[in-house]
Amino acid sequence: MNYKLTFALVLFSLNVSGQGLSREESKQEGDRLSTEWLRETKAKYEKSWREGRIVIGDRTMPFMYREFGTKPADGYSLYISLHGGGSAPKELNDRQWQNQIRLYEPANAIYVAPRAPYDDWDMWFKPGLDDFYQALIEMTVALCDVNPDKVYLLGYSAGGDGVWRMAPRMADRWAAASMMAGHPGDVSLLNLRNLPFMNWCGALDGAYKRNFENRVRGAELDSLQRADPEGYIHETHIVQGKPHWMDHVDTVAVSWMAQYRRNPYPKKIVWRQEEVLHPQFYWLSAPEKELARGKTVRLEVKKNTIDIIQCDYSSLTLLLNDELVNLDKKVTVLYHGRTLFRGKLQRTAGTMKATLHQRGDLRYMFPSSVTVSIP
Repeated sequence: MNYKLTFALVLFSLNVSGQGLSREESKQEGDRLSTEWLRETKAKYEKSWREGRIVIGDRTMPFMYREFGTKPADGYSLYISLHGGGSAPKELNDRQWQNQIRLYEPANAIYVAPRAPYDDWDMWFKPGLDDFYQALIEMTVALCDVNPDKVYLLGYSAGGDGVWRMAPRMADRWAAASMMAGHPGDVSLLNLRNLPFMNWCGALDGAYKRNFENRVRGAELDSLQRADPEGYIHETHIVQGKPHWMDHVDTVAVSWMAQYRRNPYPKKIVWRQEEVLHPQFYWLSAPEKELARGKTVRLEVKKNTIDIIQCDYSSLTLLLNDELVNLDKKVTVLYHGRTLFRGKLQRTAGTMKATLHQRGDLRYMFPSSVTVSIP
């Protein structure tokens, strides 16, 4: 089955015809589908969790985990913590992995230290690694009762390199992220608009100009926040007197991150494609054949109007629920003042099931969608 084609057809057909659901019926169907998805996902990953390894294609990601505290009423937090090393012998990277599981102790959380599937400088952000992070999240949500809105990413050294890349690339999956002693490379920070981000580096960490580059990126985030004061929450800490190893002063990042929850339905989105392309981001979906690095979408929701400010695609699909707009009323989609759509959308069980299985995230199950053509 061509699932991507089936998914697109479902989104098109089930929102313009057939029997629509009420808000209450949609909630009931969501509960049923969530229970079904959790049961299927638990069965899918039980063996991987028991063995402590994820296998995708010809790559394996072993992992260790620790459980801290007691489970809160809204579920555990999940911290994915990336070890250092990089382009080095396997034994060195193994030692860094063994060290990473002991570095941080978050409260009331599942703390996972994966072992990178590669021994290379870009060990944490090669193409395809997105699927491993996704698997870790799905696994712990189903098996450990992790709250999908309390998933945090952090990493040290080469792991910090990974955070710089994976935080923007998968910004719609994280509640917050913290980078320790890594290098940002050429990554764009635009996607961090709705993701609280912390940046730690020793002032004496001159290798690869980490200290300089992290100051520059801190200033860039300052500038982005000045232009958009409700977004780009961040802190930059260039630690005086410290080299690459910061003697645990960065551990306060764990409690800083813990104060935040993911908002899966932000009403203002900036989405820029990076070197690894994603067809979905938060509640948006773009045509897969048109994805390219640098392509950008910007939009805002005000009451029941969605105002598309920039879109570098020929069309855009908006996946909607009653937390974003009131689906009992007409929804309007604008582009540069021009009305692209105005009408009522149905809530359908088919759209809910299609979006849940497409995204593998309980919070990205949407009852309605509309696709608009961009002039």
